[in-house]
Amino acid sequence: MAQESAWDREYRQSQLLTKDNKPQADVVRFVTYLKKEQGIDIGGTTVLDLGSGTGRNSYYFAELGASVTGFEISKTAITIGKENADNAGLHIEYKKQSIGDIFPIADSSVDIMLDITSSNSLSEREREIYLAETHRVLRSGGYFFVKALCKDGDQNAKHLLEHSKGEEKDTYILPGVGITERVWTKNDFVSTYEKYFTIMHLEKKTSYSRMNNRSYKRNFWLAYMKK
Repeated sequence: MAQESAWDREYRQSQLLTKDNKPQADVVRFVTYLKKEQGIDIGGTTVLDLGSGTGRNSYYFAELGASVTGFEISKTAITIGKENADNAGLHIEYKKQSIGDIFPIADSSVDIMLDITSSNSLSEREREIYLAETHRVLRSGGYFFVKALCKDGDQNAKHLLEHSKGEEKDTYILPGVGITERVWTKNDFVSTYEKYFTIMHLEKKTSYSRMNNRSYKRNFWLAYMKK
């Protein structure tokens, strides 16, 4: 509940997030990989966007002809996402749903899943549910794109872990925001996800995150996985 309140406050008075409707560049790149390297036609696929926020990535997949469901715990974010979709004449099904709870979706019913820095805020207990549920709902041969915060070589992560340490392993609480985040070493990420999925591509990417109108250099893991 504390994380739900923190995220809803963030969408109302954003310090971290952008509310524009353009897909993240990493998601566009993932779609290019699916098309060119895997021969996937996005049109007609079923997509589940975990922690969909205001729907920028859901919107992109819907424009490409996919049937999209977005899970999001912030009512504010869902309202914005629905308005954007309605204004464009797109159908996106948004559900108020924690990705750390049982998913209200049938087994093997999803072709493509996205987790764009959403599961970073889960507790370890919630993460176990999330991993089991993502595996359950993704069809055999389906694809899962995860973007996660990287601990390796990230000075901001090191500072936050030292000065704003969370209760669980490799977590911190963002000062002034109240959101808990988990950062990952490569070994921890691989050992966690390879129990459930085949990791086809994993890379470390350095980019910049904004908070309180300042930019911070951050490292991320980008993982393309398959069931």
